[in-house]
Amino acid sequence: MINLAYKDITHSLGKFIVTAIGVGALLGIVVIMIGVYRGMVFDAQVLVNDIKADIWVVQEDTLGPFAQTSKIHEDLKNQIAYQNGIKYAEAITFQTFQMENKYGDFKVMLVGYDPFGNISVIDKSKLLEGRVLKKQHFEIVVSKKTNYKLGEYIQLGRNKFKVVGLTKDTVSSSGDFLMYTSLKDAAILQFTYTNERIRSDEKRGIKGGNPHLVNAIVAKIKDTHNVKNVARNIEKTTHKKVFTKDEQINLLLQKVIKKSSKQIGMFTIILIVVAIIIIALIIYTMTLEKIKEISILKLIGIPNFTISKMIIQETVILGVFAFISGNIFAHLISSGFPKRILLLTQDSISLFIVILVSSIFASLFGIYKVIKTDPAQAIGG
Repeated sequence: MINLAYKDITHSLGKFIVTAIGVGALLGIVVIMIGVYRGMVFDAQVLVNDIKADIWVVQEDTLGPFAQTSKIHEDLKNQIAYQNGIKYAEAITFQTFQMENKYGDFKVMLVGYDPFGNISVIDKSKLLEGRVLKKQHFEIVVSKKTNYKLGEYIQLGRNKFKVVGLTKDTVSSSGDFLMYTSLKDAAILQFTYTNERIRSDEKRGIKGGNPHLVNAIVAKIKDTHNVKNVARNIEKTTHKKVFTKDEQINLLLQKVIKKSSKQIGMFTIILIVVAIIIIALIIYTMTLEKIKEISILKLIGIPNFTISKMIIQETVILGVFAFISGNIFAHLISSGFPKRILLLTQDSISLFIVILVSSIFASLFGIYKVIKTDPAQAIGG
């Protein structure tokens, strides 16, 4: 029984391999799309996980800086630091820039934090070269993918910042590269105006200045306290919106990237359906091409069951070869994408099972044609 499938495949081996590679390219795109979704979910959690804060305090009636504009006074961190159950509290800012250098243009998120604070915003395990911030002014740590080098200067606002560190795999929830500078410099960039704006405001009787605002206060709690209880207590006493780390991650996944991830998921499902249809059409076409040979087999007494098994075996072999070539294709091109592509083994296994079952199902079209084939066609030519 297996010899029928083996001999048929070896008879037109080149055509079979090309067909498998073609289907594999389509399956490779499916694997990439799954990787895009996984990468998006992973990136959404990177910054929150790097900061390792248990509690996020943001502007009241907002969803925080990742979803909306959030502005609170920096000195609120002192009030929070003295709350029952709080170990440390630090202020933090986030702002996005569209930047350009000699290597190209890109979008970044600038994170401002106190380099001498108790909460480390930069995950030191991701530091490739250089060091973290050690000064309150004019130092910056950037993602290596921005292509800046150690010692280079970056113009932000009216000041130049020296690159003192390079990081890897540091991205915002939307996949933009991260840069880190001191809270004081970041606050000046975000919350103070240009000289022209200040002069214009003064003529209108408006006094400018640094309002000492930040986007959020992050805090670590003591080990003996419950995170949710401490968060609700801070919410009552400060009248601000408070998220636990889990709530912040859930917010990012369920609101910030929800539509994008759903769109990618729907597109992936469509690709899988298209792949199944193409496999079914290929098997049906392959069956039609050897109708005369099948008729001869039936004429000499080979039962439909045996011929049907040959069709199923060929379909499964096609699915396996297509899946292998698709995975190779996906891994070869995944590094060329601008955002993270996360290819997981469990996703590949799940897709393999889907393709295997679908391939067997697709072979039913060929089997139907086998059963309906009249042995007399072998005589009639």
